Amino acid sequence: MRFKLFALAHAAALVLAGAAVDSRGQSASPRKATPRPAPAAEQRQPKKVSSRPGEEKAADEVPASVRAGIPAQPREDPNASRYVYEFRQPDFVVYFIHIEHDDVGRGHIRFERRSDTEQLTEPLELSQSALARIRGRWEALGFLDSQANYQGERTYPSQGQTRLTMRRGGRERTTEFNYSQNKDAQGLAEEYRRAAEQALLVFEIKVALESQPLETPKLIGRLESLIERDYLSDRQQLVPLVRELTQDERVPLVGRNHAVRLLEKLEKRAQ
Repeated sequence: MRFKLFALAHAAALVLAGAAVDSRGQSASPRKATPRPAPAAEQRQPKKVSSRPGEEKAADEVPASVRAGIPAQPREDPNASRYVYEFRQPDFVVYFIHIEHDDVGRGHIRFERRSDTEQLTEPLELSQSALARIRGRWEALGFLDSQANYQGERTYPSQGQTRLTMRRGGRERTTEFNYSQNKDAQGLAEEYRRAAEQALLVFEIKVALESQPLETPKLIGRLESLIERDYLSDRQQLVPLVRELTQDERVPLVGRNHAVRLLEKLEKRAQ
């Protein structure tokens, strides 16, 4: 009896072991993937999206600067007054100067120097006293309504060529001269020349403070020379800058002491 029970148990174990082997063999053998049918050629092509009428034209009309995220500059009022002064002398260190401003004296100055590879542009704001003198000269000339030729009888090429332009209310006039016997035309050119000298000197001082502080004493000396020769647009407009130079530790001590003496002169003359 015991022998029969043992034989039955052994047979059952063999049956279970065979089933396990069969299940492992089936799981280990990879299944063969049934290939999907290839899509038709027309299905593989991307669909073409037709643009709506007017879309392509609208995209072309958008300026590139706007698409690039650059804010658009406000358009100039065609009725606003603009005053332009240009000077050229190929032999000068600063051989090209362009000043442009509005009725309140705000604008910019562009210039080219032999030491530069491109034009430089700086903001410009004329003082009220300088602006009054300049506008007085323009009005005395009756510039837009005049047809006068301001060129004098003789020319002086070494003095360079001056060009004056005025735009107002859709009208514009430009004239050129080397030297003028008209006191208002020549006086206007000299006023702008002083404004240019002042703007250029301020620019050079600021550059020197940032990159070449040892040059500032020489520039302060040049500033004093221009003041003594009355060759600046408005010396009082420079008082804040000179005061800063007296306290800026980037300026060598000799330059700061010079600026202190110069500031005393400017403040004394203002009284």
